Amino acid sequence: MTGSMTVVISSGMPPALELRGPLDPVALARAMAALPGCASTLHRHTATHHTLYLAPRHQPAGTLGDLLTAFTGPLGTADAAGTPVLAPLPEAAELPVPGKPGHPVAVFPASPRQREILLDLMTAAPGTAPHVEQQHWRWYGPLDTGRYRAAWASVADREAVLRGAFAEPGAAGGPAIAVHPRVTPDVVRHPYGSADRQALLGSERLRPFDLHRPGPLRVLLVDEQPGPAGPVRVVVTYHHAFLDGHSVRMLLRAVHRAYLADAPPAGGQRRPDLRDHLDWLGRQDTAPARAFWSRAAPPAGATTLPARPSGIPDRPGHGRTVQRLTPHEAVRLRDWAGGSGVTECTALHAAWALLLYRASGKDGPAPVAFGMTVSGRGILLDGAALLPGPLRNPLPLSAEVDPAMPLARLLAEFGDRAMDMAAYEWVSEGQVHAWSGRPAEDRLTGTVIAFEPPATGDPLREEFEAQGIRLTPPETVAADTGVPLSLTAHHDADGGLVLTAVNDRTRLADTDAATALAQTALLLREFPGFVAAGTPVADALALLGPAAPARTHRPDAGPGPVVLRPAARPGAGTVLLVPPPDAPAGCYDELARVYPGPQTLLTVDGAVDAAGCLTALRPALAAAEPVTFGCYSGGGALAYEVAQHIGRHGWLPPPVAIAGTAAATEACAAALSRTLAAVAGTR
Repeated sequence: MTGSMTVVISSGMPPALELRGPLDPVALARAMAALPGCASTLHRHTATHHTLYLAPRHQPAGTLGDLLTAFTGPLGTADAAGTPVLAPLPEAAELPVPGKPGHPVAVFPASPRQREILLDLMTAAPGTAPHVEQQHWRWYGPLDTGRYRAAWASVADREAVLRGAFAEPGAAGGPAIAVHPRVTPDVVRHPYGSADRQALLGSERLRPFDLHRPGPLRVLLVDEQPGPAGPVRVVVTYHHAFLDGHSVRMLLRAVHRAYLADAPPAGGQRRPDLRDHLDWLGRQDTAPARAFWSRAAPPAGATTLPARPSGIPDRPGHGRTVQRLTPHEAVRLRDWAGGSGVTECTALHAAWALLLYRASGKDGPAPVAFGMTVSGRGILLDGAALLPGPLRNPLPLSAEVDPAMPLARLLAEFGDRAMDMAAYEWVSEGQVHAWSGRPAEDRLTGTVIAFEPPATGDPLREEFEAQGIRLTPPETVAADTGVPLSLTAHHDADGGLVLTAVNDRTRLADTDAATALAQTALLLREFPGFVAAGTPVADALALLGPAAPARTHRPDAGPGPVVLRPAARPGAGTVLLVPPPDAPAGCYDELARVYPGPQTLLTVDGAVDAAGCLTALRPALAAAEPVTFGCYSGGGALAYEVAQHIGRHGWLPPPVAIAGTAAATEACAAALSRTLAAVAGTR
């Protein structure tokens, strides 16, 4: 085997390596011997073209590609033990076509919002669980576990979203949703004394969901006292990829009706359902939304965090802090906001805008931007208001804050902008970013605000009481939403207004998040004191005092994407060139000069790792562009690892092309260029 060998690792399972170049069986045996337990089958096409198939459960394909392309000369003779079995080419399994006989379930393209959640999961730090939320409450009175589990099963038979999952990657179009015919609800009961409630809440939030299996919701029943009539803590944990809080509340009402009746809910399957919503999204004309958001997207340079950046990170993980306005303060705020022609939610937006403005350090007018969560149900789809699914959606909201402007005008501007957005609440923030023309790494917002509507009375209260049961109002444990800080507001059972902030400690310190939330509560308490219509914003800013030095973390320059050559045309795709370990800087510069394809050529500088590669590829995956990995020998193991990680999140694993060495000679660049052109195309 010589240095002219090139390897292309194709997508799918089992892994297949296309080997082009003179094949030395002894060298191949030695490469295989370096990977114990790696079963393989070799098919010979010609003397210089072979296909090597690996066992599905053993996937050292990237490492094997590195070994096969690393040899620069003949290895001589050796024991041929371990040589792959030469066998006929396996017939390609024909995948069932969705919608035709033989396909187990119908498949629908995932929504843009679902794709963005998957991208957040793909690039999340280890030990975190973005987009996982909880609701929990106490159940007083008898709770029959079997009957409760049967109630959930009967509702799952009726609700497509509870049987939904991401389909296994099968096409280049990106993630897709499959609705399965059956699912067994995950309902587990913990006897009294077997688990600590707070520890259990935390561990449940961090326990991963397998989103390729139906069932995006788990239920825990935790006995808080011994005996059959003791209170039980009911904990529902769910994933935002399929469910939002409003959906869970609707599902719970159906479950409780089924439990009380000890019978399945009346009627058949709910329509519209998740599938109808995905179909509706796929039929929307995005041109008007694109035109609106190209104007309404936050401007470049808008302040997006309530603290000034520094280089000092806090400990990893997420912090939570809470502030509460008393029922009297909440009523006073609501009356003042109504008198100003806006809602409490708009008052919260104005307060947050003032904090962002203060962090800008400006004296005159300056733009601010943050995310506003919309229900996603104000759409022209009949029955959308009663549709359980991942419709809730954060959209960017921005305004220019001027200390000299009347506070009433700032409130009116936020109210008007929210009304303007209402027609396009089905659009995702990622789509808005793409239409804004801003660079991929330039985030539109850094915080997101959600205002939960007041809870309605329990329509089943009397029926529960008739069976000796009483439920406390649910409490929500807000999710980490993938941004530095998310703020959720809701009214509690006593009428108080509860503000909860969840902060990413690596980007916003706990103390600064707590300070920002406390100052937000201060403004909401003091706003009703501004009675005069002409009260300037400067008076409200004065309540906050001078901006203190903050500890928002601006990460040090680490591994980041480097564009070696932009795409020749939109949608041409992206080639990520993964540097081998200890490769010299600029090892792919010559390749960028000679490669004939139209794709964007990216590489990653600094200490290259999987996280850096995934971050570099996020814009291409979000745009559903074709992706290919390329590397010199030594980069294949990491490239293949990242490709498989992408595949586990719903995208078809990109192919990996390996050729040459990092010596960066013209011959090596030419060999890799030819291999990439054959895989990624040149048109």
